[in-house]
Amino acid sequence: METVTAEVASQTGRTGPPPILIIGNFLSDGGGSRGVCEDLSMRLRAAGWTVHTTSDRKGRIPRLLSMLSTIWVRRREYSVAQVDVYSGPAFLWAAAAVELLFCLGKPIVLTLHGGNLPAYSKRYPKRIRRLLEKATVVTAPSEYLSRGLATHRRNILRLSNPLEISAYPYSLRSQPRERLVWLRAFHEIYDPSLAVEVLARLVPSLPSVSLTMIGPDKHDGSLERVRATALRLGVGDRLRIIPGVPKSQVGEYLSNADVFLNTTTVDNSPVSVMEAMACGLCVVSTDAGGLRDLVEDGKDGILVPPREAEAMAAAVLRVLREPGIAATLSAGARRKAEFLDWSLLLPKWERLLRETAEVAS
Repeated sequence: METVTAEVASQTGRTGPPPILIIGNFLSDGGGSRGVCEDLSMRLRAAGWTVHTTSDRKGRIPRLLSMLSTIWVRRREYSVAQVDVYSGPAFLWAAAAVELLFCLGKPIVLTLHGGNLPAYSKRYPKRIRRLLEKATVVTAPSEYLSRGLATHRRNILRLSNPLEISAYPYSLRSQPRERLVWLRAFHEIYDPSLAVEVLARLVPSLPSVSLTMIGPDKHDGSLERVRATALRLGVGDRLRIIPGVPKSQVGEYLSNADVFLNTTTVDNSPVSVMEAMACGLCVVSTDAGGLRDLVEDGKDGILVPPREAEAMAAAVLRVLREPGIAATLSAGARRKAEFLDWSLLLPKWERLLRETAEVAS
């Protein structure tokens, strides 16, 4: 839990922005992935907002208790709350937080994350509907989530995940090298072993091909399966595994490769793919969840069916061998990423939060 106090009035006497509480996963200091909510809180503070955040606790129960206690203890210190929503156990944290915020009469901005939310809503429609009905505003970073939850709430606002575009060095991949990179958490929903299978299929055609896999271990056995698959397929000497890198170094690590593999089976609008696009990498991704809303096949990336190593390997070969395709994908990817810069999206967040607070006041 953290608080940064901003001025409430400028020299001209105008009222400053309303104080806000951001509820999500603030786990990067403890080795976890850095979410959009962390970047949003930092940028709002830099813009003069008073921002309270929760939670940075690792355990599920401690995190939930931290969220609820912060909502209650600081109830007089914020005017509007922004809550991240995922599926699975994390959904229950958001639901509990929203119930308490609703009882306190606080305006709520819900931000939907997670490619599995549409499927989750089909299993638990009453849970989803109850949550969405209590929100003042609901946002989603992709049309995929808006469409998937439209039966429960129709006026979902599209607000893309942002990037700091200057943090990602761009190079046009007109003559791409046989260097592949994968960036996600080692978890079964991201199907990391598929990347190793793709690597093995490429070896006969690309003698110098290599793969770097970057991401934290989610301890579901996926990382062990990756290593076992590499051993079984005889590509261990071509595979480099990095447990994870600081957010500030992601662009540097991505830039060491030319082709980005995204092997996920469930997804929304992944920041990792956006980061690869910002660097000008040639993206080859599964056509899962909301990827089609982010990647335009043949223009700024190539989409293939999930779990099909042969199709993904063929797409990589196309990128490396077909004249002009790599440069087309690389330039198109960077152009798209430039429209996702914080300089364009932060003002939209500020306007939304101000208007939400004003409507409820």
